[in-house]
Amino acid sequence: MKIAVIGTGYVGLVSGVCFSEIGNQVICVDNDPSKVDMLRNGEIPIYEPGLQALVKNNAAKGMLSFTTDIGKAVRNSEIIIIAVGTPSLPNGEANLSYIEQVAKEIGTVMVGYKIVVTKSTVPVGTNYKVKEWISELTDHSFDIVSIPEFLREGTAVKDTLFPDRVVIGIDNPRVIEPLLDLHRSLTDNIVITDIRSSEMIKYASNAFLATKISFINEIANICEKVGADVTKVAEGMGYDKRIGHSFLQAGIGYGGSCFPKDTEALIQIAGNVNYEFKLLKSVVEVNKDQRFNVIHKLESALGTLNGRRIGIWGLAFKPNTDDVRDAPAIDIIKALVKRGAYVQAYDPIATDNFRLALDGSEIKWSKSAMEAAEGCDAICLLTEWSEFAEIELTDLASVMKHPIMIDGRNVYGPKEIENSPFIYYSVGRPNLNTIDDDTHMASIIH
Repeated sequence: MKIAVIGTGYVGLVSGVCFSEIGNQVICVDNDPSKVDMLRNGEIPIYEPGLQALVKNNAAKGMLSFTTDIGKAVRNSEIIIIAVGTPSLPNGEANLSYIEQVAKEIGTVMVGYKIVVTKSTVPVGTNYKVKEWISELTDHSFDIVSIPEFLREGTAVKDTLFPDRVVIGIDNPRVIEPLLDLHRSLTDNIVITDIRSSEMIKYASNAFLATKISFINEIANICEKVGADVTKVAEGMGYDKRIGHSFLQAGIGYGGSCFPKDTEALIQIAGNVNYEFKLLKSVVEVNKDQRFNVIHKLESALGTLNGRRIGIWGLAFKPNTDDVRDAPAIDIIKALVKRGAYVQAYDPIATDNFRLALDGSEIKWSKSAMEAAEGCDAICLLTEWSEFAEIELTDLASVMKHPIMIDGRNVYGPKEIENSPFIYYSVGRPNLNTIDDDTHMASIIH
C-alpha cells in the first residue's frame, strides 16, 4: 500500500518506518526541513534502538522517503496517517491545534478518495472533528479511522512490528478490508470497534497501567513501615493471571510523554461530562509524591542537604531512551538545588536533552557514572540503565565521601548489598536497608 505519515516524532517515525519494513511504500512528512534533511541522510532525531538501521535499509530499497511537501504525500497515498503531537494544555486537556492544522492541510490538498487514520492520542470525539475540518475544505470522499498506538519508548520498533493487539475504530465498513490487509502480518489480535471506543481504549489502557504503578508504589511505602519486601509481594501478586507481573515494579514513579499527559487528559475528559474521576486523580497525586521519597531518604541520611554533594545516576524517564519529558529526575534535582545541594549528574544518552529541561540550573554534567559519584555524600540511582548494575560497589564507595546510596529503581539485590560498604536504601525493601534507625544513620554521618 501507499501510505503517508504526517509527523516524524516517536509515533510517526516508528510507525512509518515499520510499515515500510513490512512492504509498504511510505512517505513521512514533517514541517521541519532540518529534520527531514537529517532523516534523508539516514540519521534519526530520537534515540530508539534498532530504528536507524531500519531507516537506512528501507530508504535504500526505495520503500521509505521523507518530505516537507504534504500535498505530494497526500496525493500519492491511499492511507494518510496523522501522527502529530497532542501536548497538554495548562488545564491538562490535550492540545489539538496540530491535529486541526494537519486535518485542514489534508482537506486543502486532497485528490480522490482517501482513508485518514488518526494515530495520535486524542480525546473521545476528536476524529469527528477531524472529519469536519477536512470536509470544510474538500468535496472528495474520504473515511476517518482511529488506530491508537501502544508503543513504548525503548522498545518501540518491537512493539510496532509485534504488537499485543491492533485496535481499529471505524464508522464505515468499507475500510475494514484494506486496514486488515495492512495489519494482518503484525498480529492476529485485531479489534474492530467504533471510533469513540477506539479513542477511549487508548486512554483507558494508559490510565490502568499508571494505576498499577501508583498502586505498587503505595504498597512499597507500606512495606517499608511494616517490614515486608515489595519485590516478593509483587511476585506473589503477579502469578495471579487476573493481575499479572507487568507494571508491578516499585520505584520513583512514572514519567515520559504518555502516562502523565494521558492521565491528566482523561481526568479532563471526565470533567467535561461532569464526572469526577477520583481514582485517577489519586493515581496522579501518588505519582507526583513518590519521586520525593528520594529527598526524604537523603535528608534522613544526611540531615540538611545544604552544601552536600549529591550524585545522580540516570536522567531519562526510563532506560533505552533519551526522552526526559516529565522525568522524575527533573523534580528531584530541582528539589536538591533548592535545598542548597551540589549536584553531579550522569546519563548514558539523555544529558543533552536534560540540560534544556532544567533551564540553566548549575549542575555538574559528568561523562561517566564514576565521575558523577566522585566526592559525593550520596548517590541516587533514578534510571535503571544496565551499566549501573554492572558497577562494582566497593570501587564506587572508594571514590565517594560517604558510601550512601538511594536506589530509586531497586537495581541492586541482596548479594551486592551484603558484600558492599554502602548505607543503602531502596524502595519497599526494608530487609535490604543496612541501617533501620534513620536517626542513628544521620548521627553516624555527622
